[in-house]
Amino acid sequence: MREATLRPSPINPTVDFSAEGVQHGFLRLPYSRDDSAWGSVMIPVTVVKNGEGPTALLTGGNHGDEYEGPIALFDLARTLEAEDVAGRVIIVPAMNYPAFLAGTRTSPIDKGNMNRSFPGAPDGTVTQKIADYFQRTLLPLADIVLDFHSGGKTLDFLPFCAAHILPDNAQQEKAFDLVGAFGAPWSMKMLEIDAVGMYDTAAEEMGKIFITTELGGGGTATAMSARIAKTGVSNVLKAAGILKGPVHGAETTWLDMPDGNCFCFAEDGGLVEPFADLGDVVKSGQVVARIYPIGRTGARPLEIRAKMDGILVARHFPGLVKSGDCVSVLATVVGR
Repeated sequence: MREATLRPSPINPTVDFSAEGVQHGFLRLPYSRDDSAWGSVMIPVTVVKNGEGPTALLTGGNHGDEYEGPIALFDLARTLEAEDVAGRVIIVPAMNYPAFLAGTRTSPIDKGNMNRSFPGAPDGTVTQKIADYFQRTLLPLADIVLDFHSGGKTLDFLPFCAAHILPDNAQQEKAFDLVGAFGAPWSMKMLEIDAVGMYDTAAEEMGKIFITTELGGGGTATAMSARIAKTGVSNVLKAAGILKGPVHGAETTWLDMPDGNCFCFAEDGGLVEPFADLGDVVKSGQVVARIYPIGRTGARPLEIRAKMDGILVARHFPGLVKSGDCVSVLATVVGR
């Protein structure tokens, strides 16, 4: 258990989270380095508040090579007016700002993976300090948390919004309601390989309504994936009663990741030949990919076979894999 006598966060916001109106500013984290002895990491933040109502905390760039969230949230921060809001919206388009600037999954400063760094530490690394600020300052302010993700440079996904199966059924159903409202083409009941240290877990353990996305990948965004993100965040705010107007979600197909058989991992490195594309129906035992050894010609490829029936919802993106890389992810079509 964390000690109650933790030091205050070193992060100083240049906005007042309790003030009415629209504020654009920074979460300023002191960071002394070779090129700036009294330097800072300046994380952009927008707060829009108007009267009473729920608070939505909207985040992107948890991993720095995932772009749909930053696109949607920089746009929302630019266009959202106080008179449109009933309650409060806190927007952090690039949560792990050093990673976002570098275009990398983890921070170039400390190699910190933001989504494995919670609850963080006020006297830890830069990434841990940012996580600690979210843990102790921003998450307690929120009722609803939407954290955007996509596959980054190493995975590609069917575009889906997701929430987790939770011990608290009421909390779970509220999250699934917002997943449906988001209106992505696919909606996922999501299984994590390892939930320890995740932002998701921190929010859910506080009782927050938490939803997330996987909206493509390959280290870029597309017109379609950006459009899904922008429409989805508007829909969530409308469904929460923070924005007025009807939800404009498209029809969504619900998916479930029932157990660890969803995942296939490479046991050797090499060149990947896919045998199924995203959205394809796959049967248990079917070859979903081959991995060719690249040290010599004539070697037999390793076959990656599905361990369950389902559809392909994610795949390794670059053409080369290493031992231990996730090659494919399957899910089953279910009712809500």
